[in-house]
Amino acid sequence: MTSTTTQQQLFQYLEDRFSCAQACTACARACALRASLAASDGTAEEELVRRKGILCAEVCDATCRVLSEQGPADEAGVRVRLEWCRTVCLECAHAFDGQPGAEDGAKACRECAQSCTDLLASLA
Repeated sequence: MTSTTTQQQLFQYLEDRFSCAQACTACARACALRASLAASDGTAEEELVRRKGILCAEVCDATCRVLSEQGPADEAGVRVRLEWCRTVCLECAHAFDGQPGAEDGAKACRECAQSCTDLLASLA
């Protein structure tokens, strides 16, 4: 492998990592907003949406912090974090489906899950 190829791979990894961190931030905002709009004393379905939104916002925020850290990364730890984030985002998107006004939140969750998947693929 040439030095140029190694540099290109590093740049691609860093771009994928930054893109994933951005997607996590957008998802965390969308989920926090959606959770804040759900009534805490509403139906069981509304409560599920609120809880999924809060969990997703917290997981995405934590994942973004891990991805934003400087220095050598614990690849195994990053991989676990990305898999967890992807799973929670997909569960949250599913909970948002069919909720009036939650389309943007579901879309942000799916985009974040895809970004996590892409970054995981670059770690392989």
